[in-house]
Amino acid sequence: MVQHLLGRKGAARIALIPAEVLDALNEGLLPTVNLNEFLALDLARLARRVAGQVGLPPDHERLSDTLAMLAAFRPVKRHEHVARAFYDLTQPRADRDAIAHALATHASDVARCWAAQWVMFAPLPLARKLEAVHRFADDPHFGVREVAWMAVRDQVAGEVDAAIGLLEPWVAHPRDNIRRFASELTRPRGVWCAQIDALKREPWRALALLEPLRADPSRYVQNSVANWLNDASKTQPQWVQELCDRWSAQSRTPQTAYIVRRATRSLASLTPP
Repeated sequence: MVQHLLGRKGAARIALIPAEVLDALNEGLLPTVNLNEFLALDLARLARRVAGQVGLPPDHERLSDTLAMLAAFRPVKRHEHVARAFYDLTQPRADRDAIAHALATHASDVARCWAAQWVMFAPLPLARKLEAVHRFADDPHFGVREVAWMAVRDQVAGEVDAAIGLLEPWVAHPRDNIRRFASELTRPRGVWCAQIDALKREPWRALALLEPLRADPSRYVQNSVANWLNDASKTQPQWVQELCDRWSAQSRTPQTAYIVRRATRSLASLTPP
């Protein structure tokens, strides 16, 4: 039983992670609670355990070959390779949907991340991919939510206007995780991901997503919108300033004031004293 470990605070250093916690993480029984736990994982052990738990052969050659080469990749990229191996193992199987569901609902956040990354590999149109990633965009774990938007980022970068149209209902969703997903997915620069050159050049193309969020009640969403505009300010500073000035005049709320203050932080650093 691991129930007593669920409410823990993550260790400040990898060396301080209790053996009981690390063992449960590597057995796929617990979600990670911070970056240190994520980095401390024995990925090969976890992958084999999860494979067996969802109905895949843990010693299959396809998975074993992937695990043998993981050291050659950066930590985040290693997970993409594991996810791809799992995806490939299900291709010839009639119970593929059941395996996908088991992975998507697994106790380990890392396993659910792998399930979210399956969306990246699926030969689906963007609309279908967004439908498939929706559950992961609202996952209770922050790490899964980040992987969710990264899984469709490249396709969005190539279909900007279509993506914005498809995401308009998302910014009106009652769940803040879903609203934040639409903003974070379309950030012109983003973090650890492909840049969206079209929105760096013409950020106003995404106004249909930004305008409904200008006074969002969720700080999680506010931060994403502010970061979106801060990204845009690197290439279109005048437009961002004008937009923020208009928002400040039209929406005199603490939420908008917070977004504007954070959105213009790079602009402020360029302003002469």
